[in-house]
This record gives sequence, C-alpha cells and structure tokens, in this order.
Amino acid sequence: MTTLRRFVAITPLAGAIILPLVVPLSMARLGVGAGVLMTLMVSTIWFVAMLRTAEMPH
Repeated sequence: MTTLRRFVAITPLAGAIILPLVVPLSMARLGVGAGVLMTLMVSTIWFVAMLRTAEMPH
C-alpha cells in the first residue's frame, strides 16, 4: 500500500479523534478565544487535507 493511500485512509479517523481532544485542551490551557481559533485552524487543515486527497470515482 502506498503512502498516499495510507494517508487517505487515516485522515478521516485521525481528524475525528484529534479534533475532540484538541478543543477542550486548548480551551483549558489557552482560554476560550484561543481555543476557538485553534479549533478553527485544526478543522480547516483537516478539511483541506481530506479534500486534497479525496478519491473520486470515474
């Protein structure tokens, strides 16, 4: 299995696990405003990564 195929397979699962962990931790350590900004950045990066690696049927 190639590296890109592994990345495509892991991206949705990793984002679904990492995002709920990052949100409360960043809000607890950095404050609500910084936590919301961190959530926005992480979710945007996750979304872009999923779009860039999406495999469309032919």
